[in-house]
Amino acid sequence: MSAPATATSMNDGDRISELLRTFNLTTAAEELVPRLVAAGFDHALATLAEVLRDEAEARHQRRVDRLRRASKLPPAKTFETFDHQRLSAALRHKLEELATGAFLGEGVNVLAFGLPGVGKSHALAALGHGLVQAGHSVLFTATYEIVQELLAAKRDLDLPRKLRKLDNYELVILDDIGYVQQTSEEAEVLFTLLAERYERRSTAITSNLVFSDWDRIFKNKMATTAAIDRLVHYSVILEFDVTSYRTEKAKTPKQAPQSGPRKKGQNR
Repeated sequence: MSAPATATSMNDGDRISELLRTFNLTTAAEELVPRLVAAGFDHALATLAEVLRDEAEARHQRRVDRLRRASKLPPAKTFETFDHQRLSAALRHKLEELATGAFLGEGVNVLAFGLPGVGKSHALAALGHGLVQAGHSVLFTATYEIVQELLAAKRDLDLPRKLRKLDNYELVILDDIGYVQQTSEEAEVLFTLLAERYERRSTAITSNLVFSDWDRIFKNKMATTAAIDRLVHYSVILEFDVTSYRTEKAKTPKQAPQSGPRKKGQNR
């Protein structure tokens, strides 16, 4: 056997062993390639590596499909449909860095601030889609919806189980925090969620309110300070200092409908 062929066989063998380990087939990962080579079947390694790669891709896609269904991400809000040119170069760079998913392993939070209609929700939803495609678990939820779910769980004495379920998500995206005025009991369960995820799991928020107005969310200064401290301690802050997309669209002159022959019975 020539040197190039041997090198190819060795590379295929390494790939086979690596893929088998990702399938948790540790004994097969150690034994299969040496036994095939010893039996004179090293010519089959390339085909076996190709089949295992196909299996790995199929498993990944099935996982992505499950994660996407569980994420509740808005289907249309992806990076492909997002107008990146409206953002500053620095903000685009931050979003690109976050899309790698490296921040998830360190429990870093993502805080997106800006006026209504500037693209905060779309940007974080797009980030969520990118992370799901990479195999990460994400949940996208309106803040008021998750607060009501937590409140119901607390009333049913089931809050610890609900929090453990949410802990399965590497990233929870709370959209429009502070959009709805909350009671003290609602603020308490929201704070509990943030405190439970602190330094362990990542949380992302979108907010129209600057931190100085967050006492409208948590009702008292001590709780507000504690919540902000937990979010900001390990965080990336995204400031959407741009004009509202909806405002820009409203200012764009609409094209007048083209005139043409009026059909019979058609109103002017």
